[in-house]
Amino acid sequence: MTDLEFLLFVPACVCVGAATGGYLLSLIVKKVQVARVSTWILTAGFAFLTLGLILAAFSAQGWGGFGSRHLLSVYAWAVSGLYLALQFKTRTRVLGAFIAPVILVFLIVAAGQGSEKNLIPPAWQGWLTVAHLVLAIAGEALFVLASAAGAMFILQNRLIKHKKTGSMIRFLPSLSDLDRINHIGLLGGFVLLTLGMVGGSVYAAFVWEGTWASDPKVIWTFAVWAVYGILLHQRLAIGWRGVRMAVLSGTVFLLFAVSALVIRFCLPTIHSFI
Repeated sequence: MTDLEFLLFVPACVCVGAATGGYLLSLIVKKVQVARVSTWILTAGFAFLTLGLILAAFSAQGWGGFGSRHLLSVYAWAVSGLYLALQFKTRTRVLGAFIAPVILVFLIVAAGQGSEKNLIPPAWQGWLTVAHLVLAIAGEALFVLASAAGAMFILQNRLIKHKKTGSMIRFLPSLSDLDRINHIGLLGGFVLLTLGMVGGSVYAAFVWEGTWASDPKVIWTFAVWAVYGILLHQRLAIGWRGVRMAVLSGTVFLLFAVSALVIRFCLPTIHSFI
């Protein structure tokens, strides 16, 4: 990481940390103005991340030279960018209390990673590999948004059911907006992950020959795709929504997040370079 990259990464972390604190404070004081200010602080953090990643891409001559720190920063960038786009459209500012901590965790873990290790080995670099990574990361980021919206839907629905919202009812986003974000996250995430899997499979079929299909990371990705496909089918064809879909999408995301960590650190995989 160059000095200029570091100078952009630090304020990005500070902005995301301040936005996280602001969003959580907005829940305590029940003031949407605090959440509104936090949104602009998060936007500033997103801008710093954008500039830092652009600079890193030029320094590394493309995605192929990105290291582990860059990868986690890309995840933070994708989640924050997608959330800000949806937030400005739906005005669900308080949802940031569920999203910003996730972004902050990505950046904290990224700060402890090296940037010297290439994300993609030189022999495997190419536009199809980059497209595979970009689509997969964007899809997973949308699944994060769907899960966060689902978590807030569950909490808010419980408060309403037990008539504990009080004066907060005007402050909280509507359940329909949260359900809509859950739907957008599931649909968009599934489409992008599908495209990413197709691109990765085509490339792997030529480069890795017959060894890639039994790789734990490939099996995990297919399982993620299949389960989210089932959830999306139940929502579109059967009409599952609301609490049921919020609980299922959140549970599935947590299970797959834990299993991804187990695969990455406990099982041999040809994806160990990331």
